[in-house]
Amino acid sequence: MQVRSLFLLLALILVAATAEAGKSKKEKAKKDGSKCEDWRWGPCVPNSKDCGLGYREGTCRDESKKLKCKIPCNWKKKFGADCKYKFESWGGCSAQTGLKTRSGILKKALYNAQCEETVYVTKPCSSKIKSKAKGQ
Repeated sequence: MQVRSLFLLLALILVAATAEAGKSKKEKAKKDGSKCEDWRWGPCVPNSKDCGLGYREGTCRDESKKLKCKIPCNWKKKFGADCKYKFESWGGCSAQTGLKTRSGILKKALYNAQCEETVYVTKPCSSKIKSKAKGQ
């Protein structure tokens, strides 16, 4: 019986310590002193070239902040790194243009980005002819 009581007491202490640690993390996040909730964020500006680590500036009334951000080096420059799309499969190859096309529908706009609802992308058709499975 004493072992159970001791185990229960240790579990309660562990839960209380975890809850206290969680509180301090939340308080640290709120320590920036800003009570503003209507932040307007600009695009992510890379530190060098056109991708990689950078920063994003935000304003709210007369306050301003800078956040670290990252632009993947394979992002679609036409759409912006803050516009996320769900793309359908590539269409067939057009004999006239030599291009494949597919469309994407806006899934998420990050940091109040102005994004198009539907976008279209093209890429050159593959010059390789896919062979059928071996052993036929």
